[in-house]
Amino acid sequence: MRLTHGAAVWLMVAVTLMWGTAGVVTRHLTQAHSFEVTFWRSFFTMLALLVILPVWRGPAVFAQIRHGGRALWISGACWTVMFTAFMVALTLASTASVLVTLSLGPLFTALAARFFIGHRLPARTWIAILVAGLGIAWMYGSRLAGGAGGDWLLGTLVALCVPIAGATNWTVVQHAHAQGNEVDLVPAVLIGAVLSTLVTLPLSLPFQASTRDLGLLAFLGVFQLAIPCVLSVLCARVLKAPEVALLALLEVIFGIALAWIGAGEQPALSVLTGGALVIGALVFNELLALRARRTPAPDEVLPGAH
Repeated sequence: MRLTHGAAVWLMVAVTLMWGTAGVVTRHLTQAHSFEVTFWRSFFTMLALLVILPVWRGPAVFAQIRHGGRALWISGACWTVMFTAFMVALTLASTASVLVTLSLGPLFTALAARFFIGHRLPARTWIAILVAGLGIAWMYGSRLAGGAGGDWLLGTLVALCVPIAGATNWTVVQHAHAQGNEVDLVPAVLIGAVLSTLVTLPLSLPFQASTRDLGLLAFLGVFQLAIPCVLSVLCARVLKAPEVALLALLEVIFGIALAWIGAGEQPALSVLTGGALVIGALVFNELLALRARRTPAPDEVLPGAH
């Protein structure tokens, strides 16, 4: 399936809207908590992908998993960390704090490219990293000075695992690509869902989720994660890396707005201020990067699903 550029842009907007539903849906859970939330979302994601992938890619997709090599399984482990840490963070900290922390992903990836692959970073990226760092420091400092609880701090620290794992994933995929070994992201996402399900199962017992909770978590597994994961892979084949990074930032806006409107979760002023610095730095960096591109071909980019 090959998308036009315009269709890919609008589809990526829809993807970010689906990603952005995680916070508001999680706030309406009544009995499921912590690792059980992660388990059920990953479980339903796994079931959905086991149906979607053979239909989309054919039964050969499972052979790719068996013969994918070490890089594929490391990528799958990175997806496991992202899937797990994101939901655990949401049960501990506010949606806005978690999403602002996750938005650091492109800058962490840039740093990983600099120190592990040797990519030279332009001055604009170093400036963006500095400004984003100031934004995060302001958010953390203001929240802690204002008496934010230990759960909030733990939640945001857990959320940091997501962009770190994402940067690691990108580095592994790029290293494999340089050695002539292409990592297929689609089976890697399935591996991540399976491993997340297995890892969180013993931590989730005894189950406490109500029937309503299971319905909401099934929605998250299918429509917030599985389907947008597949769609984002399609978009990443058409759009340039800066375009994907810019559009992915809409998740922060959608996620905060949906949690505010749909669950009454008003973000703290310090989070909005720090988040504005982070988002502004990212937009500045990616717009300049997009302007500097002269080739029409899409860049190597990993979707930011979590």
